[in-house]
This record gives sequence, structure tokens and C-alpha cells, in this order.
Amino acid sequence: MSWTTVLVVTAVVWLVTLIRSVRWRAFVYSLPLPMTVALVGSNHPVDGTQLLGVVGLNLFFLTVTVGYLRLGLPILLADALGLGVYLVLSAALLRIGPLAFGPTLVGVLGLWLVVTVWLRRRAGPAPPRPSRQPLPAPLRLLVVLAGSTVTVLLGEQLRGMVVTFPYSGVLVAIESRHDLAEFSRHFAGNSLGLVGFLAGYHWLADGTQTLALAGAWTGYALTAVLIRLPRWWRPRLLPEH
Repeated sequence: MSWTTVLVVTAVVWLVTLIRSVRWRAFVYSLPLPMTVALVGSNHPVDGTQLLGVVGLNLFFLTVTVGYLRLGLPILLADALGLGVYLVLSAALLRIGPLAFGPTLVGVLGLWLVVTVWLRRRAGPAPPRPSRQPLPAPLRLLVVLAGSTVTVLLGEQLRGMVVTFPYSGVLVAIESRHDLAEFSRHFAGNSLGLVGFLAGYHWLADGTQTLALAGAWTGYALTAVLIRLPRWWRPRLLPEH
């Protein structure tokens, strides 16, 4: 087990617990920090399989959201159900074998665009958030550290799918249970940045890993900027009164 991964996952989850804004919480979670550590530690090649792993991350949050908010399951059971969906998808993808990167990328981009348009049309005002009594900080940190250790141990059994395994997502879903629908919607938009990260790594994988990771983070940054351009320009395009 990589203690570096445990510490990174713990740091991400701990930071998410400190952020009140759901939008910023989803952005911090979408930073490819655990993904970077997984690539460094495992040195797995990146192909179309990992791109579908990003789809699996969204399915994880969708399943937890439906299980908790629609079916009324306890959050731990909904979380386990979402993790089960990711594990089943991972097993199927690993059985199929490596997937061509280019065609898979086109398919994932098309799927992201369709889902993003659909979510924006359905988006409504966020429901009022129930009050919650957070655990004392030392106890919460202990719980996060223990949970991170368990998820890292589980994720390391997934070979290439370890790269997109929801290490911090398992705990973030529990922490964000009162805002799951809104969080999942924001993450779905931000997840395109993870696709850019994987694309940068794949296209520069023939060089050194340092170069590949630099390309990955550049791909993430460029994609993150591009998906926010419409939001930044919209106020400037509104007519003045």
C-alpha cells in the first residue's frame, strides 16, 4: 500500500470537508491529485479504458445520489452501491482489454456534451440544506484517515482502473450527502478536466513520466479554462441598461 496515496486522499477529503461552497467543493475534488499519485506509483499505461473510468466516476456519484435521495437508502449503503457499480464496470473493462484511445475519446466527449446540456436544462434552485452537526476535528481526521486507508487498499486491486478509482470520492460522497445532487452536477461538468489530464498523459507517454505528467496537468488546466469560458463571458455579453 502506498502511504503517499493515503495521505493525498486524506488531504483532499479533509479539504473538501472545510469548504462550504458546493461548486468549489466539486472543483477541489476534481483536481487529479490521487490520479497523479496512482500513475506515479503504478506506472500503468493510459488508454481508452481510463477514459471510461472517468465515466465510471460519474456513475458512482449518480448511483449514490439516486440511492440516497431517490430510494432513501442510508448513505453508507448508497455509497457501497455506487462503489459496486464502479467495480463492476472496472471488471468488465479489464476483461475486454485495452481500448483504442482516439475513438474512446470521441465517444466520451460526445457523451459529456449530451449530459452537460441535459443537466443544465434540468438544473433548478438548490434545495435548502439541513443543519448538520460536524464531528470534532480530531475525530473527523481520524475517520477520514481510516477510510482513506481502506479505499486505497481496495483500489490497488484494480490494475489499470486504479488510476480513476474513486479514492476520495467514497468519503466525499458521505461528506456531501446533503448536497449530493448539486455536487454530482458540478462534478459532471468538471470531470472533462480529468479527460484532458488523461489525454495529455497519453499523448506524451512515449517520453519520460515527468514529461507525461507535465502534459497531463497542462491538459487539465487548459480543459478547466475552456469549460469555464462561457460562464466568464456571459456577463460581458449581456446588454447594458
